Amino acid sequence: MECLNRLRPLFLTPRPLLPFHFTQHCLCSRSENVNRPQSKRATLDTFKTQLSSGPTFQDFVKGIDVNKTLLVPEEDHGPHAYLSEDLDMGNDRKVCFETYGCQMNVNDTEIAWSVLQKKGYQRTNDPNEADVVLLVTCSIREKAEQTIWNRLQQLTAMKRKRLKNRTPMKIGILGCMAERLKTELLEREKLVDVLAGPDAYRDLPRLLTLADSGRQVSNVLLSLEETYADVMPVHRGPQGYSAFVSIMRGCDNMCSYCIVPFTRGRERSRPLSSILDEVRLLSDQGVKEVTLLGQNVNSYRDTSEEQHRGPDPTQLSRGFRTLYRSKQGGLRFADLLDQVSHIDADMRIRFTSPHPKDFPDEVLQLIAERGNICKQIHLPAQSGSSQVLKAMRRGYTREAYLDLVDNIKRIVPGVSLSSDFIAGFCGENEEDHLQTLSLIREVCYNVGFLFAYSMRKKTHASHALQDDVPGEVKQRRLEELISAFREEAAKVNSALVGTTQLVLVEGASKRSAQDLCGRSDGNVKVIFPREGRDSSLDSGMAEAKAGDYILVKITSANSQSLRGRALSLGSLSDQPVLRDNLIGQLDTEASRTLV
Repeated sequence: MECLNRLRPLFLTPRPLLPFHFTQHCLCSRSENVNRPQSKRATLDTFKTQLSSGPTFQDFVKGIDVNKTLLVPEEDHGPHAYLSEDLDMGNDRKVCFETYGCQMNVNDTEIAWSVLQKKGYQRTNDPNEADVVLLVTCSIREKAEQTIWNRLQQLTAMKRKRLKNRTPMKIGILGCMAERLKTELLEREKLVDVLAGPDAYRDLPRLLTLADSGRQVSNVLLSLEETYADVMPVHRGPQGYSAFVSIMRGCDNMCSYCIVPFTRGRERSRPLSSILDEVRLLSDQGVKEVTLLGQNVNSYRDTSEEQHRGPDPTQLSRGFRTLYRSKQGGLRFADLLDQVSHIDADMRIRFTSPHPKDFPDEVLQLIAERGNICKQIHLPAQSGSSQVLKAMRRGYTREAYLDLVDNIKRIVPGVSLSSDFIAGFCGENEEDHLQTLSLIREVCYNVGFLFAYSMRKKTHASHALQDDVPGEVKQRRLEELISAFREEAAKVNSALVGTTQLVLVEGASKRSAQDLCGRSDGNVKVIFPREGRDSSLDSGMAEAKAGDYILVKITSANSQSLRGRALSLGSLSDQPVLRDNLIGQLDTEASRTLV
């Protein structure tokens, strides 16, 4: 407006102009046409003369300081300047979260709730009384997605009934499924009001505000930087004894069957300092077990500080390779694990889900040395066939995987191993399947996650491979893998009968209120009676409760759990002695087997 006020005199003050005449030529005769070029030149010269005597650019900027910067009001710099500051507040509206899938989704729920809680939302576990229902979703397998579609139908029916007498319910999809199926979710029967991808949880208050106007809204943009390092999750573990801490997001491995790089984006790691702060807070709150989370958790690499950006390349497990170039510099997973383990000597440290390629000896030695780092390693194999592993783009062979298993068992004696397997991947034949069965029997896992292959759109397999194994064959192979796994797990667990395990109590057993349930250092479920402990060992021990460490004598076992009786209260300081005794017993059992 200031500029216009200064320019107004220019337009109001008359300025002398040379007369301008426009001559129209008629094309009636040859003689007139001959003279036309000369007339056009004269007209052009006259027009140029008039322009030269008219106002110049300087006339338009006269009186204005060209060095002066026009400032935008500070309030316009906000992320959503078109919304008032209080418009995206929750105003005590109730939100219900339903979480599906992996532990990362549990952590995502805690992050999303932290964002909404700060905006004044209240939380409920009952969707019938919720104003907003948010489903935190998984896209790893088709079955997981179908579960969400079914649930959306149920919630929509609930929403339609409510329209008559209450404020309409808003339904939102968060996480991987929101990113992968954005168009279908918004268009299919209008089941969803809000979509937020894994990197858009900060935007939830705005999205919910816009949804109140009756619009469908979404933000599924992936980020190369978002780690939510400055968002303190609101942890809601059972009785508060355990918690998940996300240390990195995304994945760069690009396995041919996996949708994660396309729904979660590229790898990026949280600054180590923010992770340590969160673990310290959890320790102060009395949490007894922390699980470090990431899609490829042991590829953690913090490059947030300049002094850590050196030229040293990432060290991989021997015989393993990657599809991407070797990464350089940064604080690695061993550095993180070392510092986290020093925060609280009486807090268990676990981590999931790792990739076998990222287990250099320094990580294994640290696990062996620290009493509060659980001697349990998840080692996803996916297949026992080198041919299938190549098609999966896993970066290793069967032989390299078995060499890693031997190295782990050598450095971490008595270690418990778990794994993932896929039955019926593209091109898998019967010989490949038999090799997977033999790998399960050779390694001897005590926990496993086994699934039939489900092709996902956007993956390398969907573009380059054929899903050529019939469904009934996949199912039969899966059942055979499960049977082999249970046989070997039963043997591994039976070897623990007679040993004493340090158990972190989770609460009452699901099958009987008379029993308590917890997990051993090896992440095996342990069930024992509330009563019936050996009182001669600890007559003053009160009844165990969630969050207690209890020494339990194992009396029986099956493929999925151990049973025993409580001896006394314990602590992680007991773990080294128990491990030495366990190793001795396992060596004795192995000697008897050889004889």
